[in-house]
Amino acid sequence: MNYADFQHILFDHRANGVLWLTLNRPEVLNAADRQLHTELVEVWRTIDRDPAVRVAVVTGAGRAFSAGGDLGMVENAYKDYDEIIRILDEARDLVYNMLHCRKPIISAINGAAVGAGLVVALLADISIAAETARLADGHVRMGVAAGDHSAIIWPLLVGMAKSKYYLMTSEFVSGREAERMGLVSLCVPQEELLDKAQSVADNLATGPQHAIQFTKRALNQWLLQAGPIFDHSLALEMLGFFHEDMMAGVAALRAKSRKP
Repeated sequence: MNYADFQHILFDHRANGVLWLTLNRPEVLNAADRQLHTELVEVWRTIDRDPAVRVAVVTGAGRAFSAGGDLGMVENAYKDYDEIIRILDEARDLVYNMLHCRKPIISAINGAAVGAGLVVALLADISIAAETARLADGHVRMGVAAGDHSAIIWPLLVGMAKSKYYLMTSEFVSGREAERMGLVSLCVPQEELLDKAQSVADNLATGPQHAIQFTKRALNQWLLQAGPIFDHSLALEMLGFFHEDMMAGVAALRAKSRKP
């Protein structure tokens, strides 16, 4: 895909080869419908091929980073084998495309980051959260196993005890607490978030590119070693799409979102 092909991601090419990506569905808290989900998979390949880009920074429009997968997309996949396989393949490619992208990726987590949004937020090489950001892996709340990114990175970031607690309860973590327990790289006041992300991006973009890219490649071997665990968790998540617990979870989330 070329930049012009993306419908729900805005691009801002800045000095020093820094590319800002803004997830742009603010009316639904940047939830990933089928189109945006595909774009989140493909954009890292586009960036990797672009010689003008040295660093990518991703954030969300409005008051959220991304509220995760659109519930309508989830409902449409219920017991639909072909659609479930499509989602499985995209979820797998999203993780591996970010890991294999040679360019450093920075996430500026400006608000809620859940589901597919949390994948992008935490698999970024450097994650910077606003103090007011709220992070959660909501899979269990929706009635499916915590797949996507969680098994590949949470235990490495925060240890098994914290991983089991937050992944099995789907409890939210504030930006400040996420930094304290090592889930994100940095936490700053909301008003300083974008400037801090730009400063870190400029530092990386003006540094020795091969040294930075090769350091990313080497460190990501820790995550790639967990690839079989991740693939297993993703398959277990997809099994949940055949169970009525998932539809009950979706209904509960819809009811909660309608409350004043």
